[in-house]
Amino acid sequence: MILVIQVFLAFVRIGFMVFGGAYAAIPIVEHEVVVSQGWMSYAEFMDLLALDEITPGPILINSATFVGMRVAGIPGAIAATLGCIAAPVIVALVLLYIFRRYKNTPLVQSIMTSLKCMAVALIASTMIKLGVAAIAPEAPTIELLYSVYVCAVIALAFYLMHVKKLGPLPVMLGCGLLNLLVSGFIL
Repeated sequence: MILVIQVFLAFVRIGFMVFGGAYAAIPIVEHEVVVSQGWMSYAEFMDLLALDEITPGPILINSATFVGMRVAGIPGAIAATLGCIAAPVIVALVLLYIFRRYKNTPLVQSIMTSLKCMAVALIASTMIKLGVAAIAPEAPTIELLYSVYVCAVIALAFYLMHVKKLGPLPVMLGCGLLNLLVSGFIL
């Protein structure tokens, strides 16, 4: 029961610190789960992010549920999920009231500018970290050819989603199928 409470409180802390959306939250979740609590390794956390991406629903809630389940079973999954959403709901309601009432004041405008910059920095940090992990994982034995292949798949996915305007699901499925085909030849 103590572990379930720890999971709940960890995700309440995460919920209070998350600004800028799910991708901006990834470094915060990583710090809490990998560094502070030691509930999983960095490699396990990267696997968790991959699962978060392919399962339906918000990434942060998926992360909370998966971590809670791994750490304390079904009660942990429920506690982590509730902890993850409790703080943002309360904070959002309070901030919505304040923003609607004072949105045209210089102080609120300044705060909004700062929050936007912080969100962009967190998202950029996550993108760089995930890109490096995909190209050169912790094990330094990755072949150069495979690194080039990974970069090409990342570029292809970006092209298909942003130039050809394909949705993320067909791109993920296509990249997964491509990887299954190629992995038999490269690995």
